[in-house]
Amino acid sequence: MSDCCSSNTDMSSIADKKKCPINKQIYRSVSVQTVIHHVAKPWKLETENKKFYFCDDSDCNVVYFTSDNSVILQDQLRTEIGIKDNSDDALICYCFGITRKEARSPKIKKYVVEQTRKKLCSCETSNPSGKCCLKDFPKSL
Repeated sequence: MSDCCSSNTDMSSIADKKKCPINKQIYRSVSVQTVIHHVAKPWKLETENKKFYFCDDSDCNVVYFTSDNSVILQDQLRTEIGIKDNSDDALICYCFGITRKEARSPKIKKYVVEQTRKKLCSCETSNPSGKCCLKDFPKSL
């Protein structure tokens, strides 16, 4: 279990960042451990001396890209990327299998917050972004 969801860890300040080679937007790094949990054939992935980055742009087919600008596209993954899908059925919480529609429930959000406080989440590997999903829950709850 990582500290990805702890309130005193500001991942944005320590994360390495790079421009996506396709959409030219800047994104934060993600661990190799996260990437290998989501690619369809991780044994074919070259990870030696590479940094990986996560592109969350729903209009860009790139999900991960590397320090040498290699790309991993959505069809190369075994995981659906909920943040790139605006539908109500898209997963936004991978640790507990919660869709965007379900995330609108205050009861469900409370559950995820409680589990996160207890450090019973696995965001670093379960979430393709490697980050805590709570930021993706609707703000109005």
